[in-house]
Amino acid sequence: MSSISHPSRPLVLADLVAGTRVRDLALVAGGAATVGVAAQVAVPLPFTPVPLTLQTFAVLLVGAALGWQRAIPSMLVYLAAGSAGLPWFAEGSSGVAAPSFGYIVGFVLAAGVVGRLAGSGADRTPVRTFALMALGSALIYAVGVPWLAVALGVSLGEAVALGLTPFLVGDALKSLLAAGLLPATWRLTGRR
Repeated sequence: MSSISHPSRPLVLADLVAGTRVRDLALVAGGAATVGVAAQVAVPLPFTPVPLTLQTFAVLLVGAALGWQRAIPSMLVYLAAGSAGLPWFAEGSSGVAAPSFGYIVGFVLAAGVVGRLAGSGADRTPVRTFALMALGSALIYAVGVPWLAVALGVSLGEAVALGLTPFLVGDALKSLLAAGLLPATWRLTGRR
């Protein structure tokens, strides 16, 4: 991985720190670890194999804070390490057999798109940040829900009922939190 340039105007929050290859590697590893830790904050729901976690919130924040060039490798590290057996998926699980593994694949897409749009300034105001987080969540569902349907052998409609609908209120709350957090962080840095 080549060091990502340090622009005169920071594109994402990670650009506020002088760029080096070591810094970029640390950010990639730190982003993966952040998602792994957030995945352990999990509440199993009796009516679905998909637990309620802070994982998606962490994925979207990592995407916005690191930018696509660091966020995609970060989520690939998370996916690869968990697939290889590191127990840092939700509830300390690992491997690719879980019905919710499609959401993890969706993390790569969502973190990349959120990171790219954040680099264009989409995380600087509350309204745009809320929309950015909602889009990121939608991308995770776009991969996760069909995967869930296939893994469970259910219809797409049933997969939506199991793996999307129960999480919409929580996702809206996470988006609201990010809509306050990211623009406030930019204000604190004195750069927008």
